Amino acid sequence: MGQALGWRSTFWAVGAIGVVVLLGVLRLVPFTPVMEGANLRSELAVFKRGRLWLAYGATALGWAPALAVVTYIAPMLTGVTGFSDGAVPIVLVLFGVGMVIGTPIAGRLADRALMPAVYGVLAAVTASSLVLLFAVHSKIAAVAMFIVFGAAVAAVIPPVQAKVMATAEGAPNLASASNISAFNIGNALGPFLGGMTISAGLGYTSPIWVAALLGAGALVFALLCGLADTRHHTRAAARPSGAQKV
Repeated sequence: MGQALGWRSTFWAVGAIGVVVLLGVLRLVPFTPVMEGANLRSELAVFKRGRLWLAYGATALGWAPALAVVTYIAPMLTGVTGFSDGAVPIVLVLFGVGMVIGTPIAGRLADRALMPAVYGVLAAVTASSLVLLFAVHSKIAAVAMFIVFGAAVAAVIPPVQAKVMATAEGAPNLASASNISAFNIGNALGPFLGGMTISAGLGYTSPIWVAALLGAGALVFALLCGLADTRHHTRAAARPSGAQKV
């Protein structure tokens, strides 16, 4: 659309889609009353939980691989894979198809077993990044793996958001909103690190290495969060009945 109608047209299109989504939310999402006893002090107190910060770390590093790769997908496809400039939007669409596939699957997995879903999607991001390193040199393999990679990175979103909500039990509003800030940190971190590797002369495939390392780092954060959960639940179980919950 940008090539045919000018770059401004894409912003108008995104704005129009936003209006449609807003109307859909107003029409379809049920109203949720404010929780009794909810106040700013209790919302802020949740940030004292170290487990929450580990979950934020998993969010930021788990989402960063998506932007580390997609930001530089055009030079990858044209300079490494051998596609023409006109093929880049098609591959981006297929990448988006993968994202549409990955999101609902991850949501269902998170409903069944939250932490295994978190571990699984972050491992999938790391593994698909490593495979993409080799696949990007072949047109057919590159297209297939960009679809898989799109599904993997999109699958990160539902489980990590659900994990933050679960960790912030009792005061989820501010903690959940802050998780969007963690996603935005990932938005900035991935392209920044990917750009640094390209500037250092490591080639257009180097952002894929960045994506793999970021995915592995996110998995470490998630594993630490899981260990912290175990310790927390153990202490809670050992707490005398009627003791004040911290």
